[in-house]
Amino acid sequence: MRLFRSREVIGIAADALDFALEASAETHPNEYMGLLRGEDARRVGLDRDGLVVTDVLIIPGTVSDPYSATVRNDLVPNDFRAVGSVHSHPNGVLRPSDADLDTFGSGTVHIIIGAPYGQNDWEVFDQSGEVRDLPVYNVDLPDPESFFDFTQEDIDEELDT
Repeated sequence: MRLFRSREVIGIAADALDFALEASAETHPNEYMGLLRGEDARRVGLDRDGLVVTDVLIIPGTVSDPYSATVRNDLVPNDFRAVGSVHSHPNGVLRPSDADLDTFGSGTVHIIIGAPYGQNDWEVFDQSGEVRDLPVYNVDLPDPESFFDFTQEDIDEELDT
């Protein structure tokens, strides 16, 4: 058992990025907003320490218009695997506004996706709003149904990380 694991986000799964791009396009002309979840890189087949963004969570009750998107904080799950946020800018601007920076406090990876929502229409920022690198990995993601298949041992292991 490793006592100290890296919690650094080292990349994003291609499937998670594709989902965020598609959701942003479908929400246009309104902004899209979701939260990001990470999985241990070794659990998705990478021989590296750190986390890979594997999921984009859609939060019920999210309200959006062409200029903003707001998540209801009371409906955000208490999730040990939360690593940041993703939202779109229908105007195509790939830099955070002051309002965006106010939401960057939770998590270390914040993605802004701009119209026209293609493979190169996104940028990643840290909590301070500084651009950061986030490689895209083609990895095999766990079966979503496996989320509901766990034992007490799994829970104990998760709490130890």
